[in-house]
Amino acid sequence: MDINYVIGKFLLVTILFAISLVIAMYSTYAERKVAAFLQDRLGPDRAGPFGILQPLADGVKMFMKEEIVPTNASKWLFMIGPGLAMLCACIGTAVIPWGQDLTINGKAFPLQVTDINVGVLYIFGVVSLGVYGVMIGGWASNNKYSLLSAIRAASQNISYEVAMGLSIIALLVMTNTLSLKEIVAQQHGWHWNVLYQPLGFIIFMVCSFAETNRAPFDLPECETELIGGYHTEYSSMKLGFYLFAEYINMFVSSAVMATLYFGGYNYPGMDWVATLVSPNTAALLGTLVLFLKIFAFIFFFMWVRWTIPRFRYDQLMNLGWKTLIPLAIANIVITGIVIAVVNKF
Repeated sequence: MDINYVIGKFLLVTILFAISLVIAMYSTYAERKVAAFLQDRLGPDRAGPFGILQPLADGVKMFMKEEIVPTNASKWLFMIGPGLAMLCACIGTAVIPWGQDLTINGKAFPLQVTDINVGVLYIFGVVSLGVYGVMIGGWASNNKYSLLSAIRAASQNISYEVAMGLSIIALLVMTNTLSLKEIVAQQHGWHWNVLYQPLGFIIFMVCSFAETNRAPFDLPECETELIGGYHTEYSSMKLGFYLFAEYINMFVSSAVMATLYFGGYNYPGMDWVATLVSPNTAALLGTLVLFLKIFAFIFFFMWVRWTIPRFRYDQLMNLGWKTLIPLAIANIVITGIVIAVVNKF
């Protein structure tokens, strides 16, 4: 195996891990600033200019806090829970194509950790595993509120994964592939899938809010009923891992939505830039465009959190089973009929 290829992949993994952590860290700052703007407040403004160092101060606080393990907790599982949540959040970036291949010294270096032909299934598998970190943490805490929160999270994830999977089926029928790289390649220019699958995108986006436990679907963390939810008994960096995992999941969900429905790294004029400037410049500009799309989705996540009130749990379940699933099935049927008619004529 080419040693340069291995080094390139190692650097890409390291950079993606660092970017995920930095985005998660500064998403906490952005969340508080967006909330302050919507509520006509200032938000963090003490640590550094405009409060820009607030996430670092929060990180130091997390590291310096005392580690508390409840006496009756299952200690090994109590420690494994947040680590598993963090691991599952981070590995979701492995199959996302972050840009076109870069050409260095005549060799192509893909800006994707791995291009597996079942990339969509990989994403769903990682999302499904993430709830185990929540379940283990809630169970191991030996706290009734934490356990109830974990059960809520599991029920919520199972319910909305069905609708999310069905919404993707219509997209897969249209693109005829499970590879994220191929799905992005088919959206070159303005051929974004959201133009052909608007209902599928809306269903997928709503399910993403539920899968990431974000408001208005943050019932597992409902402080008015469950104190703090599944991480009530956690402190120090174990609590930090759970909080980081939520923001990394939000980042990955935004990246997946941008990749599947909004063209990924594609933008109008990409071929023109590649011809008149250089292919590498066009590729790097595409990566920048993808991150701008991701940041737009992250802002939308935050905007919704501070605008729409929390659902009741029965409303949450009714929306998932009685509304989104029938709509997703109808979307599959309509997509199949349209494709059959187009292919016939």
